[in-house]
Amino acid sequence: MPYITTSDGTEIYFTTQGSGQPVLFSHGWPLSSDAWQVELKLLADAGYQAIAHDRRGHGRSSKTSTGNDMDTYARDLAELVEALDLRDLVVIGHSTGGGEVVRYAAQHGAGRVSRVVTVGAVPPLMVRTEDNPDGLLIEVFDGIRAGVLKDASQFYQELTEPFFGANREGSNVSQGAKDDFWRQGMLVNLAAAYDCVKAFSETDFTEDLKALDVPILIAHGDDDQIVPIGASALRSAELVKHGTLKIYPGAPHGVYGDFRAALGADILEFLAS
Repeated sequence: MPYITTSDGTEIYFTTQGSGQPVLFSHGWPLSSDAWQVELKLLADAGYQAIAHDRRGHGRSSKTSTGNDMDTYARDLAELVEALDLRDLVVIGHSTGGGEVVRYAAQHGAGRVSRVVTVGAVPPLMVRTEDNPDGLLIEVFDGIRAGVLKDASQFYQELTEPFFGANREGSNVSQGAKDDFWRQGMLVNLAAAYDCVKAFSETDFTEDLKALDVPILIAHGDDDQIVPIGASALRSAELVKHGTLKIYPGAPHGVYGDFRAALGADILEFLAS
């Protein structure tokens, strides 16, 4: 399997399909590059080099107990991009991965990144603060940490309900999709899963968003129960210079079904524009 070894000795797994302009996908918590399998094929079939990695501590990458913070995630991404010498690069991130690619593009991507796409992403800031009154209370994230510590397996199973909107009337999410979420979640080591909660909830991406000087597509479902759209995508769209906001009515946090099909078409259109 293909790996790079970062400057601190961490092995980062990645997969690549196709050839052409590179498009790099970053996954959400607690998932892995497997979450992007449909999009990897879609982009490769459309004439792009589609790449996805497993964040440190996740999937097939090193089960790290250190470095589980957004600055290190972005640096890992930078080292992967440099190792593969990717240029004219499009970075796409879902949820936590959306924060990762925004920080990477803003702080490491000059001269390499040409476009950014975020999907259900955590920027600019998830947790409620005096300056961010629309954010979620810290107790929400304390509850996630407690759930992971008490019984991660059961917690990930229960998380699939709001993640995919399976608790909404008329939901058609399959048991297989829920099972695959659980499967990916169980590959995360506990320390990385626990520490990543702070990374995705308490990292402030405001200045990163302001610094972006390339086009960015900000995609978000308006029924996202994990990263509510009001405190994330709507605010991010106000902070970036060259942003396009795309709202998917009724779509949940998880990329699945009709939402996945529409998002894939919109990504291809954005890349071709």
